[in-house]
Amino acid sequence: MVRRSRRSARMTVRIIHVGLGGWGGNWARTAIPQVTEVEVVGLVDPVPATLEAVRTDLGLPATAAFASLTEALAGVEADAVVITAPAVTHVPLALEALDAGKHVLVEKPFANSTDEALQAVRRAEELGLVLQVSQNYRWYPAPRAVKDLLAARTLGELSAISIDFRQWDNDAPVETYPHYRFPHPMINDMAIHHFDLIRMVTGLEAVRVYARASYPEHSKYQDEAVTSMIIELEGGLVVSYRGSWLSRAPRTAWAGEWSIQGEDGELWFTSRDGSPSEIAGDRVTLRADQDAEAEAVELPTLEHTDRQGGLQAFARSVEGGPAPETSGRDNLRSLAVMEAAGRSAVSGVPEDVVLPE
Repeated sequence: MVRRSRRSARMTVRIIHVGLGGWGGNWARTAIPQVTEVEVVGLVDPVPATLEAVRTDLGLPATAAFASLTEALAGVEADAVVITAPAVTHVPLALEALDAGKHVLVEKPFANSTDEALQAVRRAEELGLVLQVSQNYRWYPAPRAVKDLLAARTLGELSAISIDFRQWDNDAPVETYPHYRFPHPMINDMAIHHFDLIRMVTGLEAVRVYARASYPEHSKYQDEAVTSMIIELEGGLVVSYRGSWLSRAPRTAWAGEWSIQGEDGELWFTSRDGSPSEIAGDRVTLRADQDAEAEAVELPTLEHTDRQGGLQAFARSVEGGPAPETSGRDNLRSLAVMEAAGRSAVSGVPEDVVLPE
């Protein structure tokens, strides 16, 4: 049961925002201010210059800036904590916030293992608090439309899904670009979005993953930057996936290019092209058969897209509304696919998707 806020359901949710460097700074400056249901009352970052820059840009008083979550929890009254700090800190910070009675929204990947993530899930459930993972690719018109079309069995029985993701991200100096050092940058940093979208649009869970990674000499990444995968879903449906940070082919949008094939046609879609706020690149087409023209599908209008959509859903859950669709409990299933893919990339054999007990 989601615990209601102690305050009026018509008031904004007061948040402490932890982690302001890089992507976290983008959250602070461009995503959070667009959601009127929340109000930032505290900022946390261990780097003084980063903390001060964001505080100044947001026009918050010096009393709202803290070097640690511990200090912020003691210094301001808040309802929730938004965590956009490095992934290795996600669960420790979430546990600290939950133990202080705060609801939590955490960036993906939720954690680097399902066992670690389960600690936070159980704590939130024990305390009756909202724990949500930001899977922002769900909050775009194209995947929303595809989800509804598949739920209506527009394609009849599905026969195959293929996903391609291509980007070139290999030019920055090694010494100054943290993405090169991200653990499993293709599987953990990018494919986690696509794993979650597979679950969302099909309504099916993954049961097994076979992943093969390649390590070309020109790659600057410490882990895999190119991965091919076969993802088996319940019922036997197979997803073929190709992802690369080292592709010189025409780049895809961030959600990739999808072909979903069924007995009654094919759905093709792409999403999240350009900056996070852009939806013009979202496209869905429906083809009845091989010889038919692909017809554009009308896309829904969303009040908020990207991170803002998830943040709004989070705020409404905190105020007693529906439980978030990307709750910590639900996200364990996306994380388990990521974990199986990582194991398979190392072992060289298919690995079962295993949920923690």
